[in-house]
Amino acid sequence: MMTYQFGLNTFGDIGKFDDGTPMTAGQTLQQVVKEAQLADRLGIDLIALGEHHRSEFAISSPEVVLGAMAATTKHIKLGTAVTVLSSDDPVRVRERFATLYGLADGRVEIMLGRGSFTESYPLFGFDLENYNELFEEKIKLWQKLQANQSFSWSGHFTQSLTDTTVYPQLAAGATIPTTLAVGGSPESIIRAVYYDLPVVIAIIGGEPTRFLPYVELYQQASAKMGKAPLPLGMHAHGIILEDAAEAKRVGWQYIKEEMDRIGIDRGWAPMTKDRFEFEIDAGAYYVGTPEQVAQKIAKNMRALKMSRFDLVYGTGGQLVHQREQTITNYATKVIPRVRELLGGE
Repeated sequence: MMTYQFGLNTFGDIGKFDDGTPMTAGQTLQQVVKEAQLADRLGIDLIALGEHHRSEFAISSPEVVLGAMAATTKHIKLGTAVTVLSSDDPVRVRERFATLYGLADGRVEIMLGRGSFTESYPLFGFDLENYNELFEEKIKLWQKLQANQSFSWSGHFTQSLTDTTVYPQLAAGATIPTTLAVGGSPESIIRAVYYDLPVVIAIIGGEPTRFLPYVELYQQASAKMGKAPLPLGMHAHGIILEDAAEAKRVGWQYIKEEMDRIGIDRGWAPMTKDRFEFEIDAGAYYVGTPEQVAQKIAKNMRALKMSRFDLVYGTGGQLVHQREQTITNYATKVIPRVRELLGGE
């Protein structure tokens, strides 16, 4: 029987109080910590935070926020979605996550990626021309660091190290649970298999089943390399309210606003109402009542042979009660119903 995992993701979208007053970045961070506490009480498996360096998002240093969560939660796993390893120092990332590992008593996960947003590259002095090469070298260094012992390293984009030990050390045999984020690149799938990493696919638009070839590629590459396939998951945006029309209204207001804003940088046309309706009916948005969302999650997890689903909540900010109602409905109604539909643990 397959074991399923259900998580929450947030990019720390600048939120709004219920009276419509915009939050400050600090108030948004405090609200995200409260939402992690709510998710912990309700039994959600994981909460993961995105790393962004833009005005509409409050979280640029996920590990700091996760540290606050570690001190005020008991069971929920704390992670990132994603840590942009290409524009960071793997040694410092390891130190930060080893620290978080101790604070959270091992309840951590790091999700590594190249980043769909690229602001961090010039911000920290990296050239986008080296987009692939930076990640490839740094993930190799990350794997070296996972051995949790003294090592030497000679890098091109990274520092050279001789007989170096990184602190704090984890207990013997312990590692930082690591997942690879994939946005739709076959090369990323092959990389995940090569490094023995589970995959989470970011599905932010279009029919989810179009990613089935990537799932099949992962399975084929695992067989060819003689490796056991690891769990596959996906994340997608959602709003779960008791009234379907209200969920659509909120989604149209906030998801459209965020996608249109991102589209200015990426050359996307503004979202039309027809496109939004398509994404709800057959595409990547999980917007509606608990039963509607549960049916759609179960359908796509089954079709894509996924054992993990992460709901991206709070897209575009949203009011506090809308964010918290989505979390509560996801935990108390959607997840149990999806487990029932899939017949898993």
